[in-house]
Amino acid sequence: MTRTAPLFTKVALIGVGLIGSSLAHAMRRGGLAAHIAGYAPSPETRARAAELGFCHSMHDNPADAARGADLVILCTPVGALESAAQAISSSLKPGAILSDVGSVKTAVIRDVGPVVPEGVHFIPGHPIAGTEHSGPDAGFAELFDGRWCILTPVAGTDETALATLVDFWRGCGSRVEVMDSKHHDLVLAITSHLPHLIAYNIVGTAADLEEVTQSEVIKFSAGGFRDFTRIAASDPVMWRDVFLNNREAVLEVLGRFSEDLSALQRAIRWGDGEMLFDLFTRTRAIRRSIVEAGQDTEAANFGRNAKPNRA
Repeated sequence: MTRTAPLFTKVALIGVGLIGSSLAHAMRRGGLAAHIAGYAPSPETRARAAELGFCHSMHDNPADAARGADLVILCTPVGALESAAQAISSSLKPGAILSDVGSVKTAVIRDVGPVVPEGVHFIPGHPIAGTEHSGPDAGFAELFDGRWCILTPVAGTDETALATLVDFWRGCGSRVEVMDSKHHDLVLAITSHLPHLIAYNIVGTAADLEEVTQSEVIKFSAGGFRDFTRIAASDPVMWRDVFLNNREAVLEVLGRFSEDLSALQRAIRWGDGEMLFDLFTRTRAIRRSIVEAGQDTEAANFGRNAKPNRA
């Protein structure tokens, strides 16, 4: 629903890939910003973003994009957030809100927090929405609709600034949850990071196998493998940074996963059909719960033919 007045006079997006461009589209749809300024390091990306027109202005310097903005959102890979924050630090005005969209939060607080000027409200965020596509052409306004955005405010965060950022994400279509950064990183390690790691590993194994089977792995791929390839097609820079910056939580859940995988191996080896049936029954119920919660659909191919896929 379009607002009668913008929530912000100026919003700066430091990065206009999938998430940044989708935010711009969502802000325009919801009337959330009078002016949207964008920055991208690549001249080609800036030119394409300007051609698509989802930002009111594109800049070749992040400080220029951020100058005078009421809300600045860092939409870069996690590994680049510290340098991006340093580049705009002197341009952030007192009272501005600084946030990000990274899927790791403790490392972001560690790296970005120290360079945030006094008087600027730093509120890390993570919209749990995405596709395997990247770049300014990948964005669309509906990306965040019905999806969760997690905010992880640091101690002493201004309540008014937090409430304003919650309103912003709701205006983009998201549901909003506030939690501790360490808890966020553990939750996302099991719901997002480990599944991506498994997908990358399975597809990598299949790539090695494909050389032996002369393309039959590709030719006869079933739906399960195709879904793994969709996840494994995600931005390699982004996911490299995620694993390097959330290593403790990922290794913790990976250890538990390895133990459970060993139990499955034993069940198959010893013909324990009851154990396999019980596990598959429990996991089927989880799938149904996800659909009932509105986080996916029973439509063929999970409805992914209609619009860009959501991860």
